[in-house]
Amino acid sequence: MTDLRIRPAARTDLDAVLAFWKTAAEGTSISDDRDGVERLVARDPEALILAEQGGGLVGTVIAGFDGWRCHLYRLAVHPERRRQGIGSALLAAAEERFAGLGGRRADAMVLVRNETAHHAWGAAGYGPQEQWRRWVKPLTD
Repeated sequence: MTDLRIRPAARTDLDAVLAFWKTAAEGTSISDDRDGVERLVARDPEALILAEQGGGLVGTVIAGFDGWRCHLYRLAVHPERRRQGIGSALLAAAEERFAGLGGRRADAMVLVRNETAHHAWGAAGYGPQEQWRRWVKPLTD
């Protein structure tokens, strides 16, 4: 894995990221479109972290920090590249970013039905916080 490159996404990467998520990410979000990802990168240029290997995109994570909490989204590794340390490298980069920003604890959005992700997050030291439930309200139609 010596040729693994971890870096923040640039605007020129966004179409590739959206296409990658269709292959590698579980579930979809209301923000999984060009406008949503452009807003993310415009607001926080280092939040969307990419893993590249052999000249191609092999993983992503969104490491968002709002000044109070550290949030992880869209940890995705190409299905053919899983269990090779890519997800761990992305999480290490995200956690390093959070520590540099003064973050104290990270949380991750993980689909209840995604058992594979549960194992990966658990292996990375994360655990469910059963006393909380996410409540959402769409702000657009």
